[in-house]
Parts: sequence; C-alpha cells; structure tokens
Amino acid sequence: MASSSPTSTAETIAIAARRAFEESQLVEEKERDVALTAIQEVLTRHKDEVLTANKKDMEAAQALAEERKLSSSLVSRLDLSRPGKYEAMIRGVSDVAALPAPTGIVTFAKELGPGLELHRVTCPIGVLLVIFEARPEVVVNIAALAIKSGNAAILKGGKESLNTSTILSSLISTALSKTSIPSTFVQSVSTRSEISSLLAQDKYIDLVMPRGGNALVSSIKNSTRIPVMGHADGICAVYLDETAVEEKAIRVVVESKIDYMAACNSAETLLLHPSTLSTIWPKVALALISHSITLKCDPQSLSALSSISSSSTLIKPSIPEDYTTEFLGPTIAIAVVPSIHAAIQHINQHSSHHTDSIVTESFENMSIWCKGLDSANCFINVSTRFADGTRYGLGTEVGISTGKTHARGPVGLDGLVIYKYILRSVNDGGNIIADFEKGSKGYTHIDIPKVIPF
Repeated sequence: MASSSPTSTAETIAIAARRAFEESQLVEEKERDVALTAIQEVLTRHKDEVLTANKKDMEAAQALAEERKLSSSLVSRLDLSRPGKYEAMIRGVSDVAALPAPTGIVTFAKELGPGLELHRVTCPIGVLLVIFEARPEVVVNIAALAIKSGNAAILKGGKESLNTSTILSSLISTALSKTSIPSTFVQSVSTRSEISSLLAQDKYIDLVMPRGGNALVSSIKNSTRIPVMGHADGICAVYLDETAVEEKAIRVVVESKIDYMAACNSAETLLLHPSTLSTIWPKVALALISHSITLKCDPQSLSALSSISSSSTLIKPSIPEDYTTEFLGPTIAIAVVPSIHAAIQHINQHSSHHTDSIVTESFENMSIWCKGLDSANCFINVSTRFADGTRYGLGTEVGISTGKTHARGPVGLDGLVIYKYILRSVNDGGNIIADFEKGSKGYTHIDIPKVIPF
C-alpha cells in the first residue's frame, strides 16, 4: 500500500487536533489541571530517558557546530542537561496548573435593554501550530499552556532536537491518554514537508506561532493564510542617560549582555548620552571587556576609550549593520545619542521592538521612555533578561510577541485566549430588534455585574 502524502497526513493531523479541541470544550476546567499533574509525573519518572535522547541530539549538534553548519547559540539552547533546566521545565508545568484558568472570564457586561443582557467572555483560540528551533523544553511549555487555556496544539521542533522532542511528545500523549483530555490534544510532527502542508490547513488551524530566528518567522509569514503571532530577531538595547548612576549602569548593562547571550532578550546594543563618555562609559566598557565582550563602537564612544583601546583587542569600530544585528554572542554595538528622544528614535528604527531598558534617575525620562518606545517590553533600571514568561509570573510562555495583535510581550495563558459575545434574553417572548428600535424606547446600555447568570 502506498504511503500517505504529506498533504493528507497534515490534514489528518489538523482534523484530529480540531476534533480534540471541540471535544475538550465541555470537559470541566479542573480536568485540565489533572492532565497537567499527569504530565508532570510522567516527565519526572522518565527523566533519564529524556536526557539520554537529549544527549544524542547534543552530540549531533556539536558535530554540526564544529563544521560550522549550526550556530553555537542553537547548541546552547538545545541542552536540557544544564543544571536545573530539566527541573525548571517540570516546575513550569506545576506553575501553569497553579494559575487561574484564563477562560470563562467576563470582561464586559451590559444590559442592552430590560431583560436583554450582553456578556463578553474569554475562550480558547482553537488549534495552535507552534514551530520552534532547538529548545526542546518548548514542547512541554506549549503543552502546559495549551491544556490550561483549552487550546489544542500541533508542535514542530527543529531537526536538531528531534530525539528529545519526540520522546517528550510521546510522554505527554501517554499522560493525556489516562485523563479526560483527548490524547490528540497535543501532537507533534517531525518533517519539513508536514509543516508546509500544515500551513495550508487554515480550515482547521487558527493560529501559527513561530519561535525562532528571523529567517524562520519570515518564511512562515510568507507561506500561510493562517494568522501568525511571534517575533523574529531579539535586538534589545540599553540606554544610559545623563543621570545614570555608575554601579546601577554596570550591573544592568553587564547582566543584560552576559547572563545568557544566546537568548532573544540579551542586549545587543548599548546607547550612551554624551555626558557619560568621560564618566560612566569607560568603567562600563572595562566591565564588559572583563567578560570577554567585543565592543563595536561608533567614533565618539571609541574615542572615549583611547586610553584603554591600545591594550585591548576587544575594542573595534562599528559598521552600520552592527546596529541591526542579533549577535547572540560576546559582541555588543555601542552608539552615542544626543538625547533620550534620539535614543528612542534609534531603537524604534533599528531594534526588533522586543525589550529595551533605560538606566536613569529622572522621572521625566522614565515617562518619556515608556510613552515613546515602541517595544513590547519597556524597562527602567533593570536587566533586559527579565523579559520572560516565568519571571513575569505567567507560569511559562509560548514565546515573545513583538506584533500588534491581541497579545504582546511574553505570551502566557492570557495571550492564548480570545473572547466571544454571549447575548441572552430573559423576556417571555425573547427579543428582536424591533423591541428597541423603530419607534420603541431604545437601548439602555447599563453596566451590569461581570458574571454570567447560568
């Protein structure tokens, strides 16, 4: 018998996800937490098998990195054996379970007329297609968020994480098979051809969420009619204004850059007010150099380091492309800007609208920064590395959205729900618009309690 084509396989997967979603809508909310507990338990029991699979992926990835066929940042993201990472992945499941359900919440309620009540109620989006690179823990993150929010999910990881993603998906399906949530509620696919076919399943899939580099996101946006939510590059900046305090500036800049350089919320650009050139900047530069960070400096910031540049090979002149580059490694681009307004203009023009932080003691500049900056995360005196769903208390995240859709920044449970309007009449004859229009008394539009009365 001939094997199924990628298109028919993709359609089968998409239909199964749609049916699982529809079946799950009448399952009691508490059953979602039961399913999450089951997943947490099975992942705990099978840790050794998962790490064995991850080791295979790591060995293959490191070999590719040595041949320069895979970036070192992707290899770093792939590793589940780093101290505490596996435990954090499991803890993310329990953190999500502990959060209030994001569905069934009334966000708007009005009496349109006597006995006629309108409620806007949060509900799941439907079927999510999540495509990601390297990070195998995303399988667990997405599964937890999808189950808690009532969304079915189809997952596709990068080929570099195939062994890890496959066993994680299998364990999740095993756990779900023993609960009220359909085992096909979370599915995974492994080949590129299946993704191309799934991107055509707009009849069954409601939202695509890519989590990876710019090339991946751009390719997906150009290949589907399904709405896409996500971010491409993580070109984040820190700005030191004229009131910046030295110790604070060093702490924020250094951690923003060095804490985890492969992360999308790592700082790639440092902007300086001219007044910092002879005071704070040389000390910040030395702190970065002490961590082996290459400084790509514009003429002004380079000149200010003349006393130390001759003794360091890490201080280099910048080129224009440096300010639109996601280095994901030990390099940062530096530019001097004349004012906070110029800093905001630079970021809005050159950044990826992900996360940007100002170091300042000026309340006026804090206000200007947050109002003028067109970024998903606007920070004041803190490391850019705080831009994370777990750190925000969202349990975990699907990813960071830099778009202008219903969700922005770290996308947790609230970003995975939409809403529906429920209109109910309690009048004996029901209601038609003639009851309120065409010479009748009209609408009352009175606010009522945000509780559905059934």
